Amino acid sequence: MNMPQNIRVHKGDGILELIWDESNISRLPFCAVRRDCRCAVCVDEFSGRQLLDPASVPEDLGLEDISISGNYALRIRWSDQHDSGLFTWDHLSDLANRMETRSS
Repeated sequence: MNMPQNIRVHKGDGILELIWDESNISRLPFCAVRRDCRCAVCVDEFSGRQLLDPASVPEDLGLEDISISGNYALRIRWSDQHDSGLFTWDHLSDLANRMETRSS
């Protein structure tokens, strides 16, 4: 997946918006992105077992800071102070597709 054309953070709504192109826009709730973190703190790197309890991530989680890491990912610092995850474009696109499939 290529880098989005635009990234918008809607703090009031708790939504991360990724505009891939004019016909493909992903709107991801902050809490869904945080719950899907794949860093070594959140997922056992050997077994792939999720260590993060999704119920521990509050629905009203905030996004404190966001930056682009290289041309392949976002680094996000959340209001729970977690900041060790990198969210690749492929990962975010996959999350958006999984969320869309669940809501259909």
